[in-house]
Amino acid sequence: MVKLRRWGPKPRPTVHDRMTLAEHLAELRRRLIICLIAVGIGGVIAFVFYPQILDFLTGPYRDVCEAENLTCPDRLVITDPLEGFAVRMKVTGYGGLVLALPVVLWQLWRFITPGLYDNEKRYAIPFVVASVALFLMGAGIALWTFPKALQFLVSWSGDVQPLFAPGAYLSLIMLLMLGFGIGFLFPVLLVALELVGIVTPQQLSGARRFAIVGIVVVVAVATPSGDPYSLLALSIPLILFYEVAIVIGKLAVRRRARSAAAAA
Repeated sequence: MVKLRRWGPKPRPTVHDRMTLAEHLAELRRRLIICLIAVGIGGVIAFVFYPQILDFLTGPYRDVCEAENLTCPDRLVITDPLEGFAVRMKVTGYGGLVLALPVVLWQLWRFITPGLYDNEKRYAIPFVVASVALFLMGAGIALWTFPKALQFLVSWSGDVQPLFAPGAYLSLIMLLMLGFGIGFLFPVLLVALELVGIVTPQQLSGARRFAIVGIVVVVAVATPSGDPYSLLALSIPLILFYEVAIVIGKLAVRRRARSAAAAA
């Protein structure tokens, strides 16, 4: 007797097919260990290429000095013998996290896939690629707007001569890039919540006004520089991403409905 193949999405795992709490914790520990190893390897690479990274990140400082016609030193100034090493370790940590981002996102996706349909698990590679691309886009926009933000902050300081220390300066620019990068992962999070059924496109559409106000408030509080350029550069893309997530969610719901109808 020929067994017909069933088309369409398979049902979610039953209670008997799910892992126990101990198995979930063991799986989480294994994923975390892999992520820590990846961050460590990325940190070693960032430590080796620290001079190149430092020269790249100090570019906005030189641009602001040139735009304001200020006589600034070619290098950042340290006043503490231990500050240079501490800054290098800080850059190593941030750099390791950024370089390990694809591995971290892949492990995150593999950890949550047991709760998805089989036909939804194929989104793993697009999820990782889109997340990395959006993170780099956000970090790039932060780096692009940082000279304007720094110029705004210096202009409001009065008649001063900026002599920035590497600790404060690099912390500001790296936190800004990290914040923009994480903020640009917002649409990926919304789409993932729609796929697992926690929220629906209709709910997101109905909460649009509250979401817009919430995005602006959170960005205003979260951006370390507090300048209007960073506020606009992050708020506007997040609002657009919110609308894009609603559209993608509606398309996913329609596709799932067609697959269920075909299976029936």
